[in-house]
Amino acid sequence: MLHKDTEFEWIGDCEESFQMIKQKLMTTPVLRGPDWHLPFHIHSDASDYAIGAVLGQEDKEKSHYAIYYINKNLVGAEKNYITTEKEFLVVVYAINKFRHYITGYQVFVHTDHAAIRYLMNKPIVSGRIIRWLLLLQEFNVTIVDKPGKTNVVSDFLSHILSEKEDIPIQDHFPNEQLFAILYIHHSLQILLII
Repeated sequence: MLHKDTEFEWIGDCEESFQMIKQKLMTTPVLRGPDWHLPFHIHSDASDYAIGAVLGQEDKEKSHYAIYYINKNLVGAEKNYITTEKEFLVVVYAINKFRHYITGYQVFVHTDHAAIRYLMNKPIVSGRIIRWLLLLQEFNVTIVDKPGKTNVVSDFLSHILSEKEDIPIQDHFPNEQLFAILYIHHSLQILLII
């Protein structure tokens, strides 16, 4: 029990412990670089007001480590999506954000909403879902159902409200503009030849 009049004395052991803790905090990696020989894992989750995802891998000792993480507040109409659409939205957002890592690699998407697999095989869906499905076809993606209780990191990220300005998620093909420019360029070349 500490008394109000007891003075704290900074002794050699305190200094040694402080330096050790400081060193451990500065040298322990929080994020690691990818191992291009291993498949990628995306853990995603959505809440009523935000989404979050973690890109990671599993090393040979079956230990998971993070490479990249994201979270974003939902805006406008996104807040009105049904739960399945919100869970699918975070998958699409994560795929778009992590595309530079995962293109050409096996990707396991861990989500706590098994209905996403149902949406992927449903014969009649909305235009938004069709756009999302077309985007997913560009990648080697396997959807894995992972209950929220075991999906703790992405669950945590989906409950953080960001202080940044809310910007709607871009759910169109990122290369649409590139293809339009290439088409115009190709058309101009044909005109110049004629």
